[in-house]
Amino acid sequence: MKACAILATLVASASAFAPASQSARTSVAKNALIDDTFGISIETGNKCPPLGRAILETANENGIKWWQNAELKNGRVAMVATIGYMVQKWHVHMPLYLGPSGSNVFNPDSSKDWLLSSTTGVTFSDIAKADPLDAIGMIPSAGLVQILFAAGLFELTAWKRQWNDGDANTIPGDYGYDPLGFTKREGGWDSAELKKLRMMEIKNGRVAMMAMAGWLSEESIPGSFPVWVSLLMYMCIPICVCAS
Repeated sequence: MKACAILATLVASASAFAPASQSARTSVAKNALIDDTFGISIETGNKCPPLGRAILETANENGIKWWQNAELKNGRVAMVATIGYMVQKWHVHMPLYLGPSGSNVFNPDSSKDWLLSSTTGVTFSDIAKADPLDAIGMIPSAGLVQILFAAGLFELTAWKRQWNDGDANTIPGDYGYDPLGFTKREGGWDSAELKKLRMMEIKNGRVAMMAMAGWLSEESIPGSFPVWVSLLMYMCIPICVCAS
């Protein structure tokens, strides 16, 4: 009887410790997979911040690659958005096909200004004089549909390149469009120069995402930007999730 009890105790002990050991090994491997992913930088101690880790803890390699693509695309959009926001905020009137007065930078005010929308009566100079968020509200419905269509077309093209035409070695963010030949470096994607450029793009994209979040919060709630920055510094983690 005592022998049976001892045997049962040993079996129970073994079954209790085995999954824990396996779980520990899995956790270590998962942490290594996340922390060794391209994009983890010195700013966060060469480790993924807690928020990013919580999101990625259940992701496999394909899942992490999906997040890498998402961060890169959002970063690129944010970098373009910062330029557009500053141009609009400073009321810079960009040339428009050298059209009539009121539609180009040389003659911004005129009664002959080109109409952006004949149904609403909004002109291009009206857009140039508006604040960023007000300018968005002045875009006619047909214009918003065109923007959504263009964004959807890009998303389909990017998906086809990454997940259909590409393979496991396809670099996140590489959609096969490089007219200026930035990626044509000796050594390819493994070259030190390209790795440096890729890291610069990721970091600039993260800064742009934080900048747009701050600017839009200030535009919507005047005086909120200092509070937003203070909260960000207190948290010591980037708002843009460190997923790449």
